[in-house]
Amino acid sequence: MEIVLATRNLKKVEEINRILGDMEVTLLTLNDFPSCPEVEEDADTFEGNASKKAVEIARCTGKTALADDSGLEVYALDNAPGIRSARYAGDNAKDIDNINKLLSEMDRLPDDRRGCRFVCCIALAFPDGEVIKFSGFAEGSISREMHGRMGFGYDPVFYPAGHTRTFAEMSPGEKDALSHRRAALEKLKSCLKILLFKI
Repeated sequence: MEIVLATRNLKKVEEINRILGDMEVTLLTLNDFPSCPEVEEDADTFEGNASKKAVEIARCTGKTALADDSGLEVYALDNAPGIRSARYAGDNAKDIDNINKLLSEMDRLPDDRRGCRFVCCIALAFPDGEVIKFSGFAEGSISREMHGRMGFGYDPVFYPAGHTRTFAEMSPGEKDALSHRRAALEKLKSCLKILLFKI
């Protein structure tokens, strides 16, 4: 079974590959389909963005497509950055820009108000238009400064619940075991096992 990952983010592709590596599927990316458009993430929910991307890429490629939309929700900031996590500091913001803005806005918050969670919504779209959706979460808190050089996005400032190291201080395997994307992908894997059994 071939699945097109609706992303060109190589670090995200690596993470998905690690988690789905034991499945009998061939993972392709948008780099294999250069004619496919960049899908604008203009929905107002993670689920909406993931579904839109997956459906459009399945339509473009004629293959089953997997898309995810994920981000960080800080409870004291009314769940910001939320769906704007990747462009929190502006449309062309880099990870460091988004992190600096977040730390600045949280500067006066005491430790007991720095709770947050990572959210991941995954959509699996088929060429016939059917869409199946899965969600995963990782609870934690935001540090006061960056720690570690692994991972991407907000990983250097995210302490998963019950841990004293950020995602960026953990090995890929350690992070995978705790991540929101892993939680969503495990649900996807259960679904794929059923689909592959029927083929």
